[in-house]
Amino acid sequence: MPPQVVKLGGAALADAGWLEQFAAAAATVAEPLVIVHGGGPEISAISTRLGVPVAWHEGKRITTPEVLSAAGMVLNGLVNKRVVAALQHAGVDAVGLSGVDGALVRAEVAAGGSLGLVGRVVAVRAGLVQRLRSAGLTVVISPISLAPDGTALNVNADEVAAAVAAALHAPELVFLTDVPGVLAGGEVQRALSGGDAEALLANGTATGGMAVKLRAGAAALAAGVPAVRIGDLSVLADRSAGTVLQRSLEAVA
Repeated sequence: MPPQVVKLGGAALADAGWLEQFAAAAATVAEPLVIVHGGGPEISAISTRLGVPVAWHEGKRITTPEVLSAAGMVLNGLVNKRVVAALQHAGVDAVGLSGVDGALVRAEVAAGGSLGLVGRVVAVRAGLVQRLRSAGLTVVISPISLAPDGTALNVNADEVAAAVAAALHAPELVFLTDVPGVLAGGEVQRALSGGDAEALLANGTATGGMAVKLRAGAAALAAGVPAVRIGDLSVLADRSAGTVLQRSLEAVA
């Protein structure tokens, strides 16, 4: 059975209580999840401590070689193993990988190099994930990915999650964050079509990280993922929670 792909992000990843709740929820899921995580706030914090400038463009981090080193330390090490440890403690057999491990996620330099060492996903080794899942393992993926020259690239975790969901033919991609859903006028939008999402991007309602999620969600839909859900922890147990994004809203419950 294809897996549900869940992307973890936001400041919640540094919250031990939130992570414990997520792990407990993951333990109730019948089939092993595939989890992709970010860690942006901690990358920024460590970069600042190291005296490395932090800069953004349209919600994406500009990645110098120094920033890539900080991102690798945080994503492949600190955050990835923190998520795996929380899952193991909750009784979920989990293994952590980066996109570099086993050439799990291959990428090429994005935006003509204007963002530095930022990548765009070109391939996902779905068979490796499927073999791990067939062994009963929940796979936890850091978005640091493999470049054609054998080095690493920093790829936005939302984009990696979308590519992984498409490669695995996931029935749903879930973006878990620290907000209850996509907000417009202070209200959670329960359902959005692809056109609705484009309108929120065009009129400036969705900005920063949420804009990146909507674009990644739209890419997942275009690649064949039936539905994308955005929201807080409640979406794992309640399919009516958060915001569901589909190409057509006719099937939205």
